Amino acid sequence: MDAFESIKATFFQECDELLADLEAKLMLLEQGQTDMETINAVFRAVHSVKGGAGAFGLEALVRFAHVFETLMDELRAGRKPCDAVTVKTLLRASDLLADHIQAAQGLIPPVDEARSAALVAELEALTHGGEAPPAMEDEDDDFGFTPMAFDMALDEAVAPAPVDAAPTGWRVVFRPTGRMYANANETGLLLRELGRLGPLEVVLDDSAVPTLDALAVEEGCLTWTVDLAAPVEEAAVREVFDFVESDCELTISPLGGASEPALALAEVSAAEDELDIAALLARASSAVAEVAATPEPSAAPPFQTPPLQTPAPVAASPAPPPVAPPPVAPPAVAAPPVAAPVTIRVDLDRVDRLINVVGELVIQQAMLSQRVLESGLARSSGVALGLEDLELLTREIQDSVMAIRAQPVKSVFQRMPRLVREVADMTAKQVRLVTAGEDTEVDKTVVERLAEPITHMLRNAIDHGLETPDERIAAGKPAEGTVRLAALHRSGRIVIEIADDGRGIDRERVRKIAVDKGLIAADAVLADEQIDNLIFLPGFSTAAAVSDISGRGVGMDVVKRSIQALGGRIAIGSVPGEGSTFTLSLPLTLAVMDGMVVAAAGQTLIAPLPAIVESLTPQAIDLHRVGGVDPVIRFRDRFLPLIDVALTMGFSETAIDPTGGVAVVVETEGGQQAALLFDAIQGQRQVVIKSLETNYRQVEGVAAATILGDGRVALILDVDVLVSDMRRKAARPDLKLAS
Repeated sequence: MDAFESIKATFFQECDELLADLEAKLMLLEQGQTDMETINAVFRAVHSVKGGAGAFGLEALVRFAHVFETLMDELRAGRKPCDAVTVKTLLRASDLLADHIQAAQGLIPPVDEARSAALVAELEALTHGGEAPPAMEDEDDDFGFTPMAFDMALDEAVAPAPVDAAPTGWRVVFRPTGRMYANANETGLLLRELGRLGPLEVVLDDSAVPTLDALAVEEGCLTWTVDLAAPVEEAAVREVFDFVESDCELTISPLGGASEPALALAEVSAAEDELDIAALLARASSAVAEVAATPEPSAAPPFQTPPLQTPAPVAASPAPPPVAPPPVAPPAVAAPPVAAPVTIRVDLDRVDRLINVVGELVIQQAMLSQRVLESGLARSSGVALGLEDLELLTREIQDSVMAIRAQPVKSVFQRMPRLVREVADMTAKQVRLVTAGEDTEVDKTVVERLAEPITHMLRNAIDHGLETPDERIAAGKPAEGTVRLAALHRSGRIVIEIADDGRGIDRERVRKIAVDKGLIAADAVLADEQIDNLIFLPGFSTAAAVSDISGRGVGMDVVKRSIQALGGRIAIGSVPGEGSTFTLSLPLTLAVMDGMVVAAAGQTLIAPLPAIVESLTPQAIDLHRVGGVDPVIRFRDRFLPLIDVALTMGFSETAIDPTGGVAVVVETEGGQQAALLFDAIQGQRQVVIKSLETNYRQVEGVAAATILGDGRVALILDVDVLVSDMRRKAARPDLKLAS
């Protein structure tokens, strides 16, 4: 990839971030938070997209972004109200802007011109107060805007045409703060952009430059007064400072006319701005450098600037004799600016390679520990102590690498408002999306693969779960339905909940459809939970007719397979007439986990540590059988199912004596508890997760596999599957002791 394409790829990456921020801020506007900060944030996001697109000649994107930006400029100036109609149009404009960006990337076909023109007309109508937009000079330009073309050196630009109604010029006074420089903005670039609007006369006020002992490099101490002799709109001048307006003291006022700045440093024209700006900055740097070179604290002497010519290389020269300073007050102590976190972009493949290497490091460390244990060395020996230190360092490295890959689910959640709006429009329903836990972090691989199942489930919640407005009103509900999307951490896993306040699952109808489609026998006896889970069967659909949204019998089965492929599971809770909740439970990472090493019938297994509540040695007095068949164990004043893991998984054909083994009490994602019976516990260990399905095939009751310190492969148990299977078989799964 050449340098140009690399920069272009970076621009599109930034567009993704800008679109996410744009969507979030528009959602705040939709919720009534129409403060100026939010409106300005929307404006800046659209303006940034337009500016970058102009640099790469993406004209369709630039034209649409310009119309979008113009309306936002009216809103932030207070000339137009940010009402519900406007916000709804802005949301659709955000969707179309995203399509333009994807089309520019070649990810989708070019945006339909009729669709774009229709929305442009709406935006312009809002911008001009419902009146027809003013006539354009160029009849071929549907948007009344010609993008400014730049080459990569930014050495040429088309200066805008003068506006008759504008003043004859503007006086700009600005004082950069330390934040402006910390954000990688430069005064020279701002002056150069102003120079593109017309001739400039610039004055540098360095009177605030402190003495050497008080000089703070992170603070701004220069004030620039710029007279722009060009009849342009104020908006054109203010646009130059869009990205730094919050990081500098800025005033813009109409030019008085005859007054001349006292210390004119340069007159910058559009034809020679590169040369003069360089000289200007050299003079400004000299002012500060002169203070640094003064041996005694003194004020910086005024300096005279000759008419600017081609600058010669700056040679070192003796410092001028110090000038006795007038009495000055001590400089005010300003609070240091809060430094923004420094970030870098790293190719994900590099991080993946690092993850793999760390995984191998964990395995090798476990192998070394195993060899030392087998050698019989004392735990106090130098080798054993060194290995303990290595284990701690390995764990720290692993945690740090995992933190690099950790990402908030916000990137997925922010895509969903657009989906909800589209499906709501297609179904003629009123829907409000509520999100929570957007900052919950999870491994990047998990985040990337969450989008598809969440998309299916939100579509299902709106299409099948929510009633129409008339049906909701008849049922005593508000016309607007609510869909809630939430994320949270629970027991070392991430839980995603999709809930709606709709009609709930009609179990009689679900059962009848399943029987009619031959998915279950007509005389099958099913619990409510089993009926609810019928919607995950391939080919099952409750839609009366096939539509663009549903009815083809695909979707929920795809969701279940996608979640299972991530080592997760899905559960349903539904109350007829009140709504349904779908709960996705997923591992935080697909790389490593903490586990308990256990033995069953000669097999070494791993029980996930977050699922373990307690371990105990069963006593005969606490063991019972339900109906003389299913074993249970007394645990804290109640009975729990006792699951012989070796027998359940087929490792052994005969049950072991519970009093000779170890019972490990575990808890599922749904809060159900059971006791898993093993021969022995061998210890706790951090293990590297290897996909069993990828390398072999899916095995019931097994979530994944790992490599032990002795090189053997051990299976990682799927606790939820083991417990749920046992409970389905048990006649009375959970008994309470009589008081």
